[in-house]
Amino acid sequence: MDLNRKKLLSYFTPQRILIPVVIGLAAIGYMFYRDSAEMDLSPLYNAKPFWIIMTFVVLLVRDLGYIYRIRYVTEKYLNWRKSVEVIMLWEFASCVMPSVVGGSTVAAFILNKEGLSLGKSLAYVMVTAMMDNLYFIIAVPLVFLLTAGNIFPEVSAMEFSVTQSLEIAFGISYLLIAFYAFLMAYGLLINPVAVKRIFLRATSYKLTRRWRASAYKNGNELVWASQQLKGSTFGYWANAALSTAFVWTARYFVINCLIAAFTDISFHDHVLIFSRNMVYKIVLLVAVTPGGAGIAEVAFPTFFGQFLGRFTTVIILLYRVVTYYLYLILGSYFLPRWVLRVFGEHPEEEESLSLAPVSEKRD
Repeated sequence: MDLNRKKLLSYFTPQRILIPVVIGLAAIGYMFYRDSAEMDLSPLYNAKPFWIIMTFVVLLVRDLGYIYRIRYVTEKYLNWRKSVEVIMLWEFASCVMPSVVGGSTVAAFILNKEGLSLGKSLAYVMVTAMMDNLYFIIAVPLVFLLTAGNIFPEVSAMEFSVTQSLEIAFGISYLLIAFYAFLMAYGLLINPVAVKRIFLRATSYKLTRRWRASAYKNGNELVWASQQLKGSTFGYWANAALSTAFVWTARYFVINCLIAAFTDISFHDHVLIFSRNMVYKIVLLVAVTPGGAGIAEVAFPTFFGQFLGRFTTVIILLYRVVTYYLYLILGSYFLPRWVLRVFGEHPEEEESLSLAPVSEKRD
């Protein structure tokens, strides 16, 4: 994908930002209207200050973990200020782009404009993506053991087929993520050329030929990124792995804090909420709306409604404010300042992130 300043900013126009806001608030507004007669707001008056504070502590810890990770994954090339900006813009991109697309391409462009070579930019983004996926495939079996497999939401008998479909979809998603993570790890760390050949072989058939150009480019990116990571120390990978476990544990725990702030839940409930959040995130992963807007709100009661009852819609609003709308606001603040710093007084220059010439040389 080619990126330049003009195309980058096209992802962050007011219209693109307003679309997910309108979709999400419309979904929440409808839920408030639908449940207004039965809604119970009494938990608001009995909120637990400790867990409210913990919600913001966990959010801060999560972001600090991301900032630490990007600084150390880039081998301290980024200073702390630049690390903050990169993470805020990365989160911003994830909020305004569909979950199935994500913000990885934008992140590679941002790192490249910070002065890193294109190869290193791609390598560092691939490292974070690989670590994120590895955390998921390791954490899921652990929560399965802790909850005795009870990680799927309880539904009525009439909705039993829905639960079965969710379990099947989750199982398939888990296997696909595991396959992709191990393939990426093998390609980055052991034999990128072999993985490139797999990409090309998979797109050599009539039904898959339309993706051959993309497979060719992605294969070249993988080879290039692997070259940048040669010689990385054990300490480098340990830092990446531990910081990833840290930030994703904090990320999943935000819902626990919000629910615990307004209702009494046991340790077992905490484990159950944490584990269901993993299934919930898979639902959002395949969302076609920017940042999962609308889908995140509608799916939330299915996974966590049993802990909140008639107070669920209020928690949905609070959850989306602190994990989604907050980053839209922060991203809107950081983006123009970053563009001014990086592009200086000549923002009209069309500096592109283009992989075509590189692909031709590296093949």
